Amino acid sequence: MATRYTDEFRRDAVRIATTSGLTRPQAASDLGVGLSTLNKWVQKHQYDDLMSGPHEDVEKENERLRK
Repeated sequence: MATRYTDEFRRDAVRIATTSGLTRPQAASDLGVGLSTLNKWVQKHQYDDLMSGPHEDVEKENERLRK
């Protein structure tokens, strides 16, 4: 049976694969996913805003700076 990954895991994997400086094969190995799987995720999500979502630390820092 195939392993099901959460959307959050997929987004994090794409972010790591595209910004970490690791090669794709190394990133795939470190994440425990197949290279072809990681490549499909990157192709599908490469233009998504991977940093979107709740970022409480950033929001708190922005509030502090506004004050």
